[in-house]
Amino acid sequence: MAQLSYRTAFIAAAATYGIVVYKAYRARMRSGSRQAGGPMVIAKDENAQYLAMAIVWLFSRQIPVALLPFAVYSIFHVATYTRSNLIPVIQPSAANKSPQGASPNGKPQPPPSALAETLGRFVKEYYDASMGLVALLELVTWFRLLVSFLTFSRGAIFLTLAYSAFLRARYAQSGFVQSIVRQLTARVDATVASQGTPPIARQVWTTFKGVMSQATELTDLSRYVNTQGARPKKAQ
Repeated sequence: MAQLSYRTAFIAAAATYGIVVYKAYRARMRSGSRQAGGPMVIAKDENAQYLAMAIVWLFSRQIPVALLPFAVYSIFHVATYTRSNLIPVIQPSAANKSPQGASPNGKPQPPPSALAETLGRFVKEYYDASMGLVALLELVTWFRLLVSFLTFSRGAIFLTLAYSAFLRARYAQSGFVQSIVRQLTARVDATVASQGTPPIARQVWTTFKGVMSQATELTDLSRYVNTQGARPKKAQ
């Protein structure tokens, strides 16, 4: 039952993000942009990134923590969709029963729904904190995969590489991920700098930071794109 629920959740996530990516692709195509469906444009779309990871998780072994970021996102997606689309359909009669508050064109304006206002306040109040939680959960997931990789677990190589690429893209685009990385790095730096920390622990942490810094720099796609796009001007 748990496995069925796990797979069903990722099927739903893949379907949801697939619809969003398709609609965004159609909108770009209608706009007439030359690079509307280009690989780089799609790769930079965070909805496409989550779609790819949902498909990867769907066909991989179960790792429950991987489901948590999608669960947090789903709460806000449901709240926003309910507020914007369902409530105006469920409570349209309020507009006809309330003669007060006419709009500029003379038509009666519906009074604000209490539920819609509550959902709006919830999204506004908890969005930043929840996105920080998502970023933290994604880092926890990566470390979970790294442990599996170092212990030679089945399928860990592909999952670790795929999720590393996903997290690298999130780091490049998400201020929340960058903030969480800075906070965790500062905390570990402070812990390692204490007098009671063994020298080997300091060395391991310093080596790990150096490797991650080099990997981040080497995988910065904007460097290569800008280098290819910047052609030297011919002398006049």
